[in-house]
Amino acid sequence: MRQLSTQDADFDNQLTQLLAFETVNDVELLKTVDDIIAKVRHGGDSVVLALTQEFDQHPAKAIQELELSKEALAEAFATLDDEVKNALMTAATRVQTFHERQVQETWQYEDELGNRLGQKVTPLDRVGIYVPGGLASYPSSVLMNAIPAKVAGVAEVIMVVPAPKGVLNPLVLAAAHLAQVDRVFTIGGAQAVAALAYGTETIPAVDKITGPGNKYVAAAKRAVFGQVGIDMIAGPSEVLVYAEGEAQDRADWLAMDLLSQAEHDRIAQAIFVTTNERQLAEVAAEIEKALAELPKADIARDSLKNRGALILVKDRVEGMAVINRVAPEHLELSVDNPDALLNEVRHAGAIFMGRHTPEAIGDYCAGPNHVLPTSGTARFSSPLGVYDFQKKSSIIYCSEAGSKPLAKTADILAQREDLDAHARSARYRYQKDS
Repeated sequence: MRQLSTQDADFDNQLTQLLAFETVNDVELLKTVDDIIAKVRHGGDSVVLALTQEFDQHPAKAIQELELSKEALAEAFATLDDEVKNALMTAATRVQTFHERQVQETWQYEDELGNRLGQKVTPLDRVGIYVPGGLASYPSSVLMNAIPAKVAGVAEVIMVVPAPKGVLNPLVLAAAHLAQVDRVFTIGGAQAVAALAYGTETIPAVDKITGPGNKYVAAAKRAVFGQVGIDMIAGPSEVLVYAEGEAQDRADWLAMDLLSQAEHDRIAQAIFVTTNERQLAEVAAEIEKALAELPKADIARDSLKNRGALILVKDRVEGMAVINRVAPEHLELSVDNPDALLNEVRHAGAIFMGRHTPEAIGDYCAGPNHVLPTSGTARFSSPLGVYDFQKKSSIIYCSEAGSKPLAKTADILAQREDLDAHARSARYRYQKDS
């Protein structure tokens, strides 16, 4: 795991190289994905079935076998042991409670001319959520995508989840039951994204696709954007942990928080930033100690080698500058008074405040969404939320008297833009002889 210091002469260049990552710009990847999308658009069910049989070795003989019944989802939930069932229900309740606060309402106001203006908020009709399957089975992703959609008032939520060799994690199905997902199809990859975007004889087309997936899924989401909405192009998971070497710090806690992201993927990114050189060495030692017994040590070790870093900064000001430069998906402020730093953080997907708030809690049950902007896109993007499943229409009502001064203003501006029909359309509303 590389060690950097802001005092290094080429620190800026080293940090740029550390953060450099492109998910979906590989020419061959894009060509493969475009071919799959084209085949699904023209072949529908038969192509989706054939690709699922080929890529996932799914035993289904007909497209109907790829859809799970609501009874199957309910049975998966019912067969969970009480401890897991209660944990899933706790997480679902907390996610719903948080997202209910995000609901936006229609509003209007009347101006001094008697004109009424406002905004109409409407839920999307149908959305598709992509949930990773196979080795990466995440029931938490079901909750984080489906619950905000349902809170927003989306009429129909369609879930796709790959099932290699027909095998599914029962927890994923149980989560779909709990989150009231309407239909579930056991398909994945670019073919699932294409089916959701364009529809097939069996799989309905949706208005928006959300949820994380592999590079084929990310590339496919980018390719169908415009036909449907998407949440984001998600890259590998990231965490930046910031500390200052205070007496209360636990190097083993800090190390494990870094490893909790590194174990996700060989290209996940874990960065530790501190003002204390001794703490840097302690955390490095604890990481090596933990790797000796971590089940996914090989993955974590590659992640730390490929994209991890321990960064020494001179002071808090430099620490905040590095944080905002990285714009991490997950930011842990492992300090005594995280509130004192909050206003200085401009770019982060989710901010975990204090030593007792590990990122892992946010992944499962804190309440805020764990679908977050990655690869520096927290500079301009937000976590997935209810607002992603609602759209807005402007409301404009002009009274007869209130229309006249606005029409005259519009007439003047339209003439300056050489749009004569615009100008006349407005003029007819205020000139008596029009």
